[in-house]
Amino acid sequence: MGSKRYIEVAVNLPVFRTYTYLVPERLSRETTAGKRVAVPFGRRLETGYVLGEASLIDGCQIKAVEQVIDNTPLFPPSMTELFRWVADYYIHPIGETISAALPSGKLPVRDMDRPVAAGKIAAGDIPPELTTEQRAVVDDVVARLGSGFYPCLLAGVTGSGKTEIYMQIAGEVVRSGGTALVLVPEISLISQSEKRFVARFGDDVAVLHSGLTRTERWRNWMRILRGDAHVVIGTRSAVFAPLDSPGVIIVDEEHDTSYKQESGLRYNACDLAVVRAKLSGSVVMLGSATPSVQSLYNAKIKKFRKIYTLRRRINQMELPSIKVVDLRKREPRRGARALIGEELYTAMKETLEQGNQVMLFLNRRGFASLPVCASCGNTMKCSRCDITLTLHRRANAYRCHFCGFSLPATACCDNCGSSSIKQLGIGTEKVEEAVRQLFPDAVVARLDRDTTTRKGSMARILKDIEARRTDILVGTQMIAKGHDFPGITLIGVICADLSLNFPDFRAGERTFQLLAQVAGRAGRGMDPGRVVMQTYNPEHFSIVAATQQDIDSFYEREIAVRRQLRYPPFSRMVHLHISSTDFTKARERAREAGEACMALKDSEKEMFGAIEVLGPVEAPIYKLSNRYRWQILLKSSAASPLKSFVRRLLEESGARLKRGGVRLVVDVDPFFMM
Repeated sequence: MGSKRYIEVAVNLPVFRTYTYLVPERLSRETTAGKRVAVPFGRRLETGYVLGEASLIDGCQIKAVEQVIDNTPLFPPSMTELFRWVADYYIHPIGETISAALPSGKLPVRDMDRPVAAGKIAAGDIPPELTTEQRAVVDDVVARLGSGFYPCLLAGVTGSGKTEIYMQIAGEVVRSGGTALVLVPEISLISQSEKRFVARFGDDVAVLHSGLTRTERWRNWMRILRGDAHVVIGTRSAVFAPLDSPGVIIVDEEHDTSYKQESGLRYNACDLAVVRAKLSGSVVMLGSATPSVQSLYNAKIKKFRKIYTLRRRINQMELPSIKVVDLRKREPRRGARALIGEELYTAMKETLEQGNQVMLFLNRRGFASLPVCASCGNTMKCSRCDITLTLHRRANAYRCHFCGFSLPATACCDNCGSSSIKQLGIGTEKVEEAVRQLFPDAVVARLDRDTTTRKGSMARILKDIEARRTDILVGTQMIAKGHDFPGITLIGVICADLSLNFPDFRAGERTFQLLAQVAGRAGRGMDPGRVVMQTYNPEHFSIVAATQQDIDSFYEREIAVRRQLRYPPFSRMVHLHISSTDFTKARERAREAGEACMALKDSEKEMFGAIEVLGPVEAPIYKLSNRYRWQILLKSSAASPLKSFVRRLLEESGARLKRGGVRLVVDVDPFFMM
């Protein structure tokens, strides 16, 4: 009988440490890193993940593994280091971190023992001839493949051919026997990315995203793990794809906030792509026409080794011309023309007469966003949230866009009982109705969350645009994300100011990015594009920079403001959310959390004295899904003391703050603080 063997296990429970277990002789050959095991934990059997070998700890009673659940590992051993980093940085239990990284649901048993297929790249399409700018980027990056960690930023104007650069770099990696991971921010972009990559790489491509069924996701996961696919394309969660050591990681539209997970494990996939590349010693390229302020700053201080710039569109296409319409100077109009001004109406009419397509952008869905009682002035709000209901005329209902609560459109005022409700505010549904009235012969479609709930609905809408079966497309920010429709020559921005009004220090950045991106959808074919942008704030620097397509001036203005106010990238932040279904409990626990923060700061002034504790205060949206919400914002110039502070807070006060069903959520590097 040989010496006893011990393993390190991350139990899938809200505990931050790992545990050592004895491997029985009968399970010795089966128990390997990356597999799930059933282990005794307290009085119950729990699922855990084998991280590797462990040493016996003197004086501890070691329990034995009861069962090995999987026939084959679910992730390569090299990913263990990534999971440890994620759990540590985001202050999240490591077992729950691994669980969040894996596909949900049961693993299809029939796929477990399928033999590895011999990977062959199908005869693909012929790569186009690169522009001088594209060739310079590809040659420089390819020369650095296999030479260690190389983070870089690709800043290319819309239509400059960034995707072709990604494919050519990925092709070089695959030809040398490596693997490539490509991230896109939205499921809506997966189909066109997958189509282009499959045309080039054949069945050597696998996709990972939440739109797949659980079985499809597990099958693709196992294909990647076995080495049957060398190019992986996916949304945020694909950053955890089970590649042993990717040769290149590419993050397209790196500025997009969709890369931030806003529940459970609150990670940022863009940041994790850089970390994963560092751990595997590979190239990581972040690409965007409107790079985030954080990424531009990283490039300026050489944290990113190089910034590649593409200043011209491919095929010598010009960037669209942009006309700004000051809504403050417009004569008041009623009906459909209240939304679509004279300049935009004329441009739409001309575009349709020329046989081209129009895209209208408004980043608010629904028909009317502000239903007000004409008798008493009461605003109709969700009974479960501190949110105004939105009228959706097609569904004939008022809906809450946060929790899904709805009322019939015939509902009366909950304050005075009057049935006279004025529908104020606008949304994409109202814009669609106005367009149909103004252009009755045009084929009009709408692309927003309401029209894309059914599987395949988004693909059908996009296919109709591509095939020119649709004349006018109305949509939210979903239409601004990387789509390439040569027939669209006019973009109309109904109101450019909506995102400026959020109480968030990134509001200006998001406005600039959104407007520049949506403008970039115009003129991507042979005909020149133009944009008509309606706004009440034509002097705001975010809107001015977007209309001039000048990212440099925007960055210099924005970075100066953040430096002065000590916002990221000049500080690190952690957001503490405290919530309860009981208002008093939420308020009291928030007060206790604030006191605990100040006490900890005062007790360790040398380590924690420089940390700012802002709050507690009611969240801007103080009630969501029947939970009352409070928040505390922690700021520090360095990440290390801030993380230590939060860990100490959780160790010393976490259980007390969570008593009575109160939730305490930690959000490291928060994006949304509503």
